[in-house]
Amino acid sequence: MSNFVFIIEIIGTIAFAISGAIVAIKKNMDIFGVLVLGVTTAVGGGMIRDIILGVLPPTMFRKSVYVIVAVITTLLVFLVMYFLQGKINRYSKRVDRYLNIFDSVGLGVFVVAGVNTAGNNGFSEMAFLSIFVGVITGIGGGILRDILAGRIPVVLHKQVYAVAAIVGASVYYYTCDWIGTNAAMILGLLLTITLRMLATYFEWNLPKIDDKA
Repeated sequence: MSNFVFIIEIIGTIAFAISGAIVAIKKNMDIFGVLVLGVTTAVGGGMIRDIILGVLPPTMFRKSVYVIVAVITTLLVFLVMYFLQGKINRYSKRVDRYLNIFDSVGLGVFVVAGVNTAGNNGFSEMAFLSIFVGVITGIGGGILRDILAGRIPVVLHKQVYAVAAIVGASVYYYTCDWIGTNAAMILGLLLTITLRMLATYFEWNLPKIDDKA
């Protein structure tokens, strides 16, 4: 079980690091800015999760592998994009597509990882806390990324981002005892990714007021 969780957390770390790096590059940040956004996106949600659960110091400081993986991934993205200078605008739509894919994968992975961490720390009987922690683990890094990039966090205005996280976290939490932890984790992860990708493709958004109308 622990190896399975570690593997998916590494996958999520890589996915979110790529997502953060791409956003930073599109905002014309230098290599330090790209590193900050890449690492923050990758481990920020987990840090918030640990603070809420009272896991101190947060895992990112006790197990440096996550930060190391995020740094290496971010540097690789920067190098690739560096050699594509002058061509990024030409592939803008493709870059956005990749950003959504990696963002969706990272969201799905960290949502279920967050619920799992709550359970491992003795909060498995507390449904609201477990689901909340799962959601904040999934969306926390992206919120920090968007704030640092000077834009309204995606979770607050489009693509049913948080809704996908809530659904995935809830499904994992409530099916865990029925179908087993690993199966429930995969189910919650896939549901989160699927909802996120469908929302992006079909441009699903929650209702909002258009004050320009």
